[in-house]
Amino acid sequence: MFSVGLTGGIASGKTTISNLFAELGVPIIDTDVISRDLLLRGEQAYHQVCAHFGNQILFANGDINRASLRKIIFSDPQQKSWLETMLHPLIFQRSHDAIIEHSRASYVLVVVPLLFETNFQSLVDRILVVDCPAEQQIQRLMKRDDIDDKLANSMLAQQLSNAERLTRAHDIIKNREDGADLVTQVAALHHFYTQLADSR
Repeated sequence: MFSVGLTGGIASGKTTISNLFAELGVPIIDTDVISRDLLLRGEQAYHQVCAHFGNQILFANGDINRASLRKIIFSDPQQKSWLETMLHPLIFQRSHDAIIEHSRASYVLVVVPLLFETNFQSLVDRILVVDCPAEQQIQRLMKRDDIDDKLANSMLAQQLSNAERLTRAHDIIKNREDGADLVTQVAALHHFYTQLADSR
């Protein structure tokens, strides 16, 4: 099964790009979605997180308040490390299982924001990186998540730099300005990946 890993910094445009691949019929496996699902009530990870962080991260109905959890982990490296150590093996396994489920497809796109930081490279055959400047990411992040620049910069600082990602990329999508022609770039890569998958 041929799989492509899509990665890039936070708020770099990964969702927009993965949606364009989905419109072309490519199955999308999004590790952020898997992570959110793991923290739903009834999941083992939900109970572990609640036991560790306490009621301060819960809404009145018992759901996890992700904004509260995010503020905690991005201001305390030890808490962030604990959460990642608990969640990442579960995310990896579910992603692996999802890839196998789509074995009839030509290829699948696996969206992994922290692909290099979590050593998820073994999940994929090829790595596609979104090229987006940090200043643009921060502005998008502040607007998207309604947070201040201090938290946005802290979140960005805890990821690899854009330059580091690009040195490890097989392929690159340029999303460095609002008018970037993502449709054309995605279409060209889709054609290329289909050819690669068919030649295996």
